[in-house]
Amino acid sequence: MQIISEMILDMICILFPLTVYIIFLAYFRNRDEKKKEIFLEIALYSSIYLLIKFSSGRLLVYPMIILNIPLLISYIKTNRRVSFIISIILVIYYYVNKEVNIDIIYLIIEYFIYYIGCSYLYLKKYSRTIIMSFFIIIKSFIISLETPFILTNELITNYLVIIVIMGVFTIIGYTILFLLNKSEDIIDLNNVVHELEKEKKLRESLFKITHEVKNPIAVCKGYLDMIDYSDIEKIKKYIPIIKDEISRTLILMDDFLDYTKIQIEKDIVDIYILLEDTIDIMQPLFKKNHIRLDYTDKDDELYLNLDYNRMKQVLVNILKNSIEAKDNKKKDKYIKIDVIKKNDEIIIKIKDNGIGMDSKTLKRISEMFYTTKEKGTGLGVALSKEIIKQHDGNITYTSVKNKYTITTIVLPYNKKNYISSF
Repeated sequence: MQIISEMILDMICILFPLTVYIIFLAYFRNRDEKKKEIFLEIALYSSIYLLIKFSSGRLLVYPMIILNIPLLISYIKTNRRVSFIISIILVIYYYVNKEVNIDIIYLIIEYFIYYIGCSYLYLKKYSRTIIMSFFIIIKSFIISLETPFILTNELITNYLVIIVIMGVFTIIGYTILFLLNKSEDIIDLNNVVHELEKEKKLRESLFKITHEVKNPIAVCKGYLDMIDYSDIEKIKKYIPIIKDEISRTLILMDDFLDYTKIQIEKDIVDIYILLEDTIDIMQPLFKKNHIRLDYTDKDDELYLNLDYNRMKQVLVNILKNSIEAKDNKKKDKYIKIDVIKKNDEIIIKIKDNGIGMDSKTLKRISEMFYTTKEKGTGLGVALSKEIIKQHDGNITYTSVKNKYTITTIVLPYNKKNYISSF
């Protein structure tokens, strides 16, 4: 029963510093090999200290052998300098320990053999199993020579004790090394996954930039194509719109520099003015694709707490998708926009009579990177949903294949708040 208690105590003394080392690697995701080696070195020194601290008054041969486990780990996991320092610590400890009646010359020779043998095997790139086996064989042989000086039992009893203790040493050593290696492998895998996640987020951001910058550029191109240089009035009308779209593009680029989250800056906005401004910049695309817009300008005012540029971005996305989903077989291609005020909600419905979507596409439409377009990125819907969500709203899609698609945006409305803000 005593030997079991001592084994548990020794496992704690060895594993506790190593566990702190593993936690350090996991928490800080440190992949700097030099720093990892330094912290492992500190963990091994701590293990030696704890083993020595709790070794007094115990079965003598057992702690003498168990103390060598940190040394064995150092030969396999760290550089030779660490192994050399630990060897010196053990030699000094055995020498000053009056209970151990072994000449210091024998101790120096023993640890010199370990150092030379393990270093040679390491340099020759032998496996860790062979290095560990070499260490255990030499330790078993030397302890069999030292035991008569330590124990006073009969010779047969002494060697039975050696066999048992070396068996325990081997089991503990292999177990600790196995746990240490597996823990480091898991942490390395976790670090790789973490790096892949960062890379994925960066890739998503780049896709978002590509997708969102295309929209204002397409609008600018549409107006540039329509400019008649002999018509000064049209030039005066189109140039400010082109400037606005370029400014919106620059805002998008600034936001995507911090790709972790889209920033929303709300202000009091008239939803009808927002819609009219969006329709104005989309007019060239409506004309080019021969699409009739069904929307009646409202003389009324309807104020919401919105980010003007972000909501404009969402509306441009939806209208652009409706244009791209046009059904060329239909003579009357249209997009209809309705605004409905209902209690504490404002509902914006955008309907087109394009190619529509089947149930499978409709279910996956909000998934990142899912797209049915040949050159699509699959980010427009996901980005719009994220923006609407940050406005405490909701966006849904209903569609019938080859018939229509309806996009419904629901935004919160509190009339008192908007009245009090003026």
